[in-house]
Amino acid sequence: MAASSTFSSLLPSPPALLSDHRSPPSSIRFSFSSLTVPKSSRLGFTVSERRNLAANSSLVEVSIGGERDPPPPSGSGGDDKGIALLKLKLLSVVSGLNRGLVASVDDLQRAEVAAKELETAGGPVDLTDDLDKLQGKWRLLYSSAFSSRSLGGSRPGLPTGRLIPVTLGQVFQRIDVFSKDFDNIAEVELGAPWPFPPLEATATLAHKFELLGTCKIKITFEKTTVKTSGNLSQIPPFDIPRLPDSFRPSSNPGTGDFEVTYVDDNLRITRGDRGELRVFVIA
Repeated sequence: MAASSTFSSLLPSPPALLSDHRSPPSSIRFSFSSLTVPKSSRLGFTVSERRNLAANSSLVEVSIGGERDPPPPSGSGGDDKGIALLKLKLLSVVSGLNRGLVASVDDLQRAEVAAKELETAGGPVDLTDDLDKLQGKWRLLYSSAFSSRSLGGSRPGLPTGRLIPVTLGQVFQRIDVFSKDFDNIAEVELGAPWPFPPLEATATLAHKFELLGTCKIKITFEKTTVKTSGNLSQIPPFDIPRLPDSFRPSSNPGTGDFEVTYVDDNLRITRGDRGELRVFVIA
């Protein structure tokens, strides 16, 4: 996906940036600008005088129901515009980093700053009653963990990288809040000796998830399914046997957790239990 199309799909149209669906409709807004009242006396009305003026004004369609002025709306169009600009800034920082595989130390710092600004503006995430915000298929746009260059990409990766070149393609998360399925999906290309073509495959790491607290997600690994593509697409999907717990290294217990620190309809930020920052966009 081109960077420009990513930005345009994530930003609301110009009218949405300048308005707020939470603002009161024009039919209940108050204005006395059309009344011929001396400027010196406009700030000195009593409650009864304000009621009379409201009743006589052609622009007022509801009456003042009490002595207090109505409370201001809970949000403003300026807030929405600020969020949109911070999203654009974050996407601008991370979109050219090949999901973080080519990120320098300076790139990591800029991404961290941009993410924190958006997290602060968005406020705390509470998924207790809004778990459906996670629903769908999300494409990984950036991971700070990939900067170690040990997870694939244009360089050999994984423990067998020196023997079998591995190129990492697109990475997705598919989340079903009803079945509690949480799948990490990675497109990979495995090098092969000449003259054989490389092996293209999609690996799906299936998990179950649960919500801990307001924004922490715990995932538990179940199985890995591989589906070949390209010249070997006729091979049916197959599962890779799972190592018994006694043989599994302590660094890979089969469970993990992360916090959702920002989420809306098309962008999500998470922070993992090992400190990695991840940015996703809806696929």
